[in-house]
Amino acid sequence: MRNILIFIESRFPVARKRIKETVNRFLDQEKIKSKTEVGVSIVGDRKMHSLNKQYRDQDETTSVLAFALEELHRSERKSETPGFIYPSDGVLRLGDVIISYPQAVERAAEDEMLVDDKIDELLIHGLNNLVGKV
Repeated sequence: MRNILIFIESRFPVARKRIKETVNRFLDQEKIKSKTEVGVSIVGDRKMHSLNKQYRDQDETTSVLAFALEELHRSERKSETPGFIYPSDGVLRLGDVIISYPQAVERAAEDEMLVDDKIDELLIHGLNNLVGKV
């Protein structure tokens, strides 16, 4: 069972189905077979700026942020492999990926690619962060 929690601010035309497909494809490639939960949010620049300032002390917007639920364990380890903890219900909760839709649009234009493709790219980058690969 994979539970992909998606929040999209209503003014952004983003395909939920495609987000789920991208997350599932990533988890398959990483050979994560256990019950898994991951959150994905598509927000505006104001919200992203606020999160970046609050959690990274950077007074600017950014295209993607990832909040892994096991961050403490990663910082204590010498290896880059995250130390996931499985709660009693057996669900691996990876964390959350937040993407700025306006930044995705801007970067897609710069890279001459479709916005949906850029969102996939940013989502994969965030997921890599959640599993400790970046």
